[in-house]
Amino acid sequence: MRHLAYLAVLAGCLAGALWLEPILRVNVLRRWRRLALTVLPVAAVFVLWDLAAIAAGHWTFDPAQITGIHLGGGLPLDEVLFFVVVPICAVLGFEAVRAVLRRPAGDE
Repeated sequence: MRHLAYLAVLAGCLAGALWLEPILRVNVLRRWRRLALTVLPVAAVFVLWDLAAIAAGHWTFDPAQITGIHLGGGLPLDEVLFFVVVPICAVLGFEAVRAVLRRPAGDE
């Protein structure tokens, strides 16, 4: 079960943030194109960064705590999911605070 530790942390992050969507009606997931344009370029940069660090021998992953599914360059799927899940949770949190404080984003 330890090999699912990374995924369990990501699931916990999602559990802590996804409830904000229906309860506070932040509409982050409804505006999926905007979310993708926010998250994917940053995720791509960090994937490239990780690949370079792995290739240089500066970065490794504990095989006992990841699923064992590796993408090209030795990058674990778990790490790629991290670069998508955590920013989505951050955007949900930001939009929830904005909704509670009733502050406009300037794009309404």
